[in-house]
Amino acid sequence: MHTPNTVRPERLLTALDHRRLSKLLEAQSHETLQALLDGADLVDSRQVPPNVVTMYSQVEIVGVQTGRRHRLTLCYPHDAEPSVGFVSVLSPVGTGLLGLPVGSLARWQTPNRDEAAAEIDAILFQPEASGDYTL
Repeated sequence: MHTPNTVRPERLLTALDHRRLSKLLEAQSHETLQALLDGADLVDSRQVPPNVVTMYSQVEIVGVQTGRRHRLTLCYPHDAEPSVGFVSVLSPVGTGLLGLPVGSLARWQTPNRDEAAAEIDAILFQPEASGDYTL
């Protein structure tokens, strides 16, 4: 049995999200996202399970430390509006969520270098599950 602190969770990305995020990283370096892209398993958009966080998924997370629930939509930097729950994939939270299934623990570092974590409690909307494979 492994401990969550020593094993990185597997990530599942759609090939389309992978292509678009790789293109984004050509213009802007992001070490954590690059490592995620390098290690992710890829599937066709039509084959991604509906319980996996993809780009533009709306998720409900529960903070491990606080127990507070938050609804977030994972988006590209140009659509980010944290005050209304649109978090950039380049943010620590956004990178932490991408590619994980419901029930997983997303982990990230806060700006002051503390570790934060939240359980992915539900996916309220996933573009691919609703038939949108090109969003």
